[in-house]
Amino acid sequence: CYATQNRQNAAKALAEISDLVLVIGSKNSSNSNRLRDICVKLGKASYLIDSYQDINPLWFAGVGKIGVTAGASAPDILIDDLVRHLEQLTGARTRVLDGISENIMFHLPKGLREDTYSNKKK
Repeated sequence: CYATQNRQNAAKALAEISDLVLVIGSKNSSNSNRLRDICVKLGKASYLIDSYQDINPLWFAGVGKIGVTAGASAPDILIDDLVRHLEQLTGARTRVLDGISENIMFHLPKGLREDTYSNKKK
């Protein structure tokens, strides 16, 4: 899936500029686990967490830059909460990296389109 590949490419780019990467996502999410694995393979400490409450402050010893990413199904509120918590915990400044715009639209199959459906009703 293009969205999954985009997230994996973004995780690679994030790991290249971070000392540690936090991945928000469920432990049973293959997508989230893959994001963490990508960062680990690039030699970066990386943790898969459900929320900011899973953070161990000891992870940040000697860390200059913390990267944050999330699995596809992670709600934005969890990311926002994590970023706020990191700002309070570390006094860090945050910035959002440019990503790939995901604006691909898929058309419904002909039998499900409204125009087709309304024609059948007539």
